[in-house]
Amino acid sequence: MKKIRIHFLLFMYENSQHQYRKYFKRTKRQWQFNEEQLLCFKEDSLGRILGEFYKKHGFRMIPKMENHDVYHLVTDYGTSMKEEIAMQYLLFGNGKRSAYLLGVMLLGSLVFPEYFKTYIRAYQKGKNMKPFHNWDFEGLLWQNFEHLRDCIQQKNIITHF
Repeated sequence: MKKIRIHFLLFMYENSQHQYRKYFKRTKRQWQFNEEQLLCFKEDSLGRILGEFYKKHGFRMIPKMENHDVYHLVTDYGTSMKEEIAMQYLLFGNGKRSAYLLGVMLLGSLVFPEYFKTYIRAYQKGKNMKPFHNWDFEGLLWQNFEHLRDCIQQKNIITHF
């Protein structure tokens, strides 16, 4: 039964992501790098880590959706269906708002209600992270990945002296 639910969500994704890019990402431009070029970045950079992510999983960059793959890296969420939905909850907690994100959260919750506690924990994790959902990660590809991830995973803390 779980395989059927996964296939249903994959079908929904495959039949919606093109329209989402076409109508909601109209003004966004695709990155100027491809998967092979990312592998030429410095070893500890975000660009290199992202290139290795594509190579390891056999993925190709989807134009105008490149940030999504960076979200996997900076949030430590994998690419299983459970983790994809949890990452959307994290992004919602982080402040991202879009019809597509809300649709994934709603559909994911209905199809996989047994993971709802995981989704709520992801939402809380997103609330406790520095807002990053609207960052231009293409401009940060040269940055040290570990430093970038550490920066994102720490919420701004106000210190009073």
